[in-house]
Amino acid sequence: MPPPQDGPITVALVDDYDVVVMGVANMFDRYRDRVVVAELDTTMPVDDTVDIVLYDSFAQPESDHHEIGVLVANPRAHRVVVYTWNFHPDLIASAKKHGAHGYLSKTLPARDLVAALEAVHAGELVVSDPPLRARSAPGLDWPGRGEGLSDRESEILALITQGKNNAEVAQLTYLSPNTVKSYIRSIYRKIDVGSRTQAVLWGVKHGFTPDHNRIEHWKGGP
Repeated sequence: MPPPQDGPITVALVDDYDVVVMGVANMFDRYRDRVVVAELDTTMPVDDTVDIVLYDSFAQPESDHHEIGVLVANPRAHRVVVYTWNFHPDLIASAKKHGAHGYLSKTLPARDLVAALEAVHAGELVVSDPPLRARSAPGLDWPGRGEGLSDRESEILALITQGKNNAEVAQLTYLSPNTVKSYIRSIYRKIDVGSRTQAVLWGVKHGFTPDHNRIEHWKGGP
């Protein structure tokens, strides 16, 4: 993939959860000569003018279609890249239709993620190969990780904490209803609860409600 032409790429990270965007930001620390994180936005519009908005789709409460369109239409965002575990063909097609310039896997090591962003910055449309259900790249974080929840379990609990029912969770994650039920049973065991109400209360207490913050000039960024 081609290198950047005019210094480090400036990137804004967008998600609803502070712990998620901070985990991604920290992945880039070793590559500050190539990628500079200008802004971290949790449920806030992009404020800085940046080369790329990296949109993390973790536990989005609605379809990504609208959010991607809003980001693409923002004149401060030169390019928009979706960063996700979910490679359902309909989601990839929709992201392209709404103007996304890349669709990248959260299993990519940091060096490959940086290279992919450089390619997008150079004008390429970059779509990762659909991954097997592998582990997330080292350095990523999510709510409940310290309590033993997997990335997928965390996403499902976040959606439940937002008030989504099983059918809505299945629709948003492109999982079957039975698979969602299996994940929920596993979540209940891990967090030691016996009901949905208890799970929601646990989620609220442990950071599963969306944040509303903007962090500018992340570690000296512009």
